[in-house]
Amino acid sequence: MNEYNLLSHVKTAVIFSLLGIVLFGIVWFVVVKVSPFSIRKELEEDQNTALGIVLGCLILGISIIVAAAIHG
Repeated sequence: MNEYNLLSHVKTAVIFSLLGIVLFGIVWFVVVKVSPFSIRKELEEDQNTALGIVLGCLILGISIIVAAAIHG
């Protein structure tokens, strides 16, 4: 593998990583705005485990979508 090919793959990986982070930020912003309660209060003060599990699944779902987009 030549140096140009490696640099091209690294550049593509960085672009997809940034795209994934931006997509995750947008999804998180939408979830916070749509929810009728304070997510921070529910997680920190009320120790809402169910909400933590749902948000964890949301993060995994976005990660799988981004990974599928990278893989092609």
